[in-house]
Amino acid sequence: MSTPPPREQFRDSLATADPRGRRLWIYPTKPSGRFHDWRVVVAVLLLAFLFVAPFLRLHGNPLVLLDIVHRQFFIFGLIFWPQDIYLFVLAAIAVVVFIILFTAAFGRLFCGWTCPQTIFMEMVFRKIEYWIEGDGPRQRELARAPMSAGKLYKRVSKHAIFFAIAFVIGNTFLAYFIGSDALFHIMASPPTDHMVGFSLMLIFSLVFYWVFAWFREQVCTLVCPYGRLQSVLLDPNSIVVGYDFKRGEPRGPGSRKGAKSDLGDCIDCGACVRVCPTGIDIRNGTQLECINCTACIDACDHIMDKVGLPRGLVRYTSYEGITSGIGLRVTPRMKLYSAVFTILVGALVTLLLLRTPVEATVLRAAGSLFEELSDGSVRNLYTITVTNKTSENLPVTLRLLAPAQGQLTLLGPELVAPPQGQDESVFSIQIPKTAIYSANSLLTIGVFSGAREVAKVHTSFAAPLPKAGR
Repeated sequence: MSTPPPREQFRDSLATADPRGRRLWIYPTKPSGRFHDWRVVVAVLLLAFLFVAPFLRLHGNPLVLLDIVHRQFFIFGLIFWPQDIYLFVLAAIAVVVFIILFTAAFGRLFCGWTCPQTIFMEMVFRKIEYWIEGDGPRQRELARAPMSAGKLYKRVSKHAIFFAIAFVIGNTFLAYFIGSDALFHIMASPPTDHMVGFSLMLIFSLVFYWVFAWFREQVCTLVCPYGRLQSVLLDPNSIVVGYDFKRGEPRGPGSRKGAKSDLGDCIDCGACVRVCPTGIDIRNGTQLECINCTACIDACDHIMDKVGLPRGLVRYTSYEGITSGIGLRVTPRMKLYSAVFTILVGALVTLLLLRTPVEATVLRAAGSLFEELSDGSVRNLYTITVTNKTSENLPVTLRLLAPAQGQLTLLGPELVAPPQGQDESVFSIQIPKTAIYSANSLLTIGVFSGAREVAKVHTSFAAPLPKAGR
């Protein structure tokens, strides 16, 4: 009588929680290998940009600054104002479509290689942990050991360094929102002089410390929505970090050399599980917690080299690639996403190229309607704000383009918008009653720099209702 095959087991809980819902701490083995080496290179480049970008300047402007208070946004030296919000909306939509397209084709490649959470956790904080407490098994032993002077020294040293790094990260992120000059000023002044800035700096630092010292991989499994998008974005053609079950099963220990064996190439050593930073078994297929960090690929390749089997038992592949040997296939869904993304990028580039260097906003003066003058004309008061997106001073003059019978008079100071700045003034428009045909007429105002028209603004002109029959 033959022995029935074992029942398939499916995981129905998080790898970081026990059946009672209590936290299970992950102590992954230190990764090494070709993919890890390349990830280190990418991480170094991205971290260098992250820490340097808010302190660099291009054409006299910050390279990157998101100054929400003053409503100025510098992206690679170009300034954007609230009037450019449509560009940000279009760019945000394009980014979302790109994420959908990229995930449909390459899975969570972003998570493993460029996500800030993964880079900081695996390339900064985890490496410090390896340096102070040792590899994964040593960390597990230390956690179970009773408190001692050595354990206390290691724990205090680790968390002190963690907070110091979190403090640097918090200050760097703050520089992206207030600017490097303001950050240095806050750092050089007593905390009591800048309580708001100091409080934000401290809050940023504490949040980063808490995330990387305690919350850790749970950011990816419990908070980040991207992992949950996998279920609707991935399909059998998506490239993921996958286990070749056709080649590896049935798994089991023992040599594959010499006599014919019924076993697959997986020797069931568990190296891929021990090295996983989220505690999953990649052999169970694509899972919510998998961040495509490639640690399991490197670990499995090491084992394959030792036992004399080909590499790639765990590799970048798709379900179709495993079952039928078909590589990345461009599906109709990918074509649709690509078409939409191309249209959005084309529209964004076109709008950026057509973006005027000067913008003007005209509003009716607060609390004013219209004024009837003794000469039979009507006057309205307006305020104007001129936004200069160029790198030079911009003196401007105003002209009433329509209707032709009206007169524009500047009542406030002359308009000279500073580089990457704004200037405001007040003006009036006076129109004879004989040229008014409605209670709310349309005006066209031209903004000129010398003889060149740099902007055109449309606004309304309030007047008393014209007499019947006129």
